[in-house]
Amino acid sequence: MAKFMLTLTLLALTLGTLAQAHEPSPLQDFCVADFKSTVRVNGFPCLDPKQVTADHFFFRGLQVRGNTSNPLGSFINRPTVNEIPGLNTLGISTVRVDYAPRGVVPPHHHPRASEILIVLEGTVLAGFVTSDPKNRLVSEVLRKGDVFVFPFGLIHFQENIGQGNAVTMAFLSSQNPGVIAIANAIFGSNPPIKVHVLAKAFQVDKSVINKLQATSYN
Repeated sequence: MAKFMLTLTLLALTLGTLAQAHEPSPLQDFCVADFKSTVRVNGFPCLDPKQVTADHFFFRGLQVRGNTSNPLGSFINRPTVNEIPGLNTLGISTVRVDYAPRGVVPPHHHPRASEILIVLEGTVLAGFVTSDPKNRLVSEVLRKGDVFVFPFGLIHFQENIGQGNAVTMAFLSSQNPGVIAIANAIFGSNPPIKVHVLAKAFQVDKSVINKLQATSYN
């Protein structure tokens, strides 16, 4: 019995450690990122608190409408720890997206975060795809004030399906969530993935892959 209880205790401690391994709780009031430090850690080292000012926690610009005159018809303003050093170790960040009519945020995923999206203006179709083998599309038409959640690591997208412009704001569970745009990663990698591999994966002719890889994704 004692051995069984010891095993359960060790398992609980292990699970607790794993649960906290993604975004560990801060051990001080703040840890403003020190970008000049030569120390390499998971995140950024802490700036000397005596050098910290309000500017380290401040960012101005999310009220500005972005330029959507591009092939995607969208503009992403994504302040992370690189723009707001005070986010370091806090496990949060935000992003504003502006959309022209029919503008899209193409399929992508965040390797280090889940996301909650709020529509501030317009009508937006938002959706994500579940993992293999189901690959089920979960989507919803969102209007002003509506909220939608993108689970951790799943591929998701947004499209402005209204007649006018649209604006969304999102909050992510990492100070540096990262983004992997599916088309960019597959067809715009450097060096490129071999054509015959992609042709077989997508079951299309190699000429289609050549055309897609010739497109400027980055």
